[in-house]
Amino acid sequence: MRYIISGKNIEITKALREATIDKLSKMDKYFTPDNEAQITMSVQKLRHIIEVTIPIKGSIIRAEESAENMYTAIDKVVDVLERQLLKHKNKLISRQHSAGTFKNDFVNETMEEDLDDKKIEIVRTKRFAMKPMDIEEACLQMDLLGHDFFVFMNSDTEEVNVVYKRKNGTYGLIEPTL
Repeated sequence: MRYIISGKNIEITKALREATIDKLSKMDKYFTPDNEAQITMSVQKLRHIIEVTIPIKGSIIRAEESAENMYTAIDKVVDVLERQLLKHKNKLISRQHSAGTFKNDFVNETMEEDLDDKKIEIVRTKRFAMKPMDIEEACLQMDLLGHDFFVFMNSDTEEVNVVYKRKNGTYGLIEPTL
């Protein structure tokens, strides 16, 4: 796997680069050599944050973790990525899809800890009428309801959009592309 490492408010030293690649290379056995991991490290106040994104066929494996030092954040993000790979593996097995960008051994290999062996179960379905509104009104509605996200019909584009509250208190918008 190829690694693209970038930094925001932090200098990526040789030791930090090597430690990151060393920890993430444990997962090389699951990916083909042409896969690419995009790693962004940043420092905000006293928090060291690492984001890892690995695009795969039809999906994305992504994790973001923060800690008091970057080396601890790297360890935490590797744990999250391994859990996501396990979930993805179980999904591949249950749907009997080909591995795509994964090596064939990945799907057949049994991992020691199948943490998420549960089937996905939908326990509630909600239906509601969507009146057209602008993005600001949707954010206000979301805040009034006390939710972290809000689905609405965008009056400008006439498409279904989602606004959501980000960890840092700002808002995000999800728009469909076809």
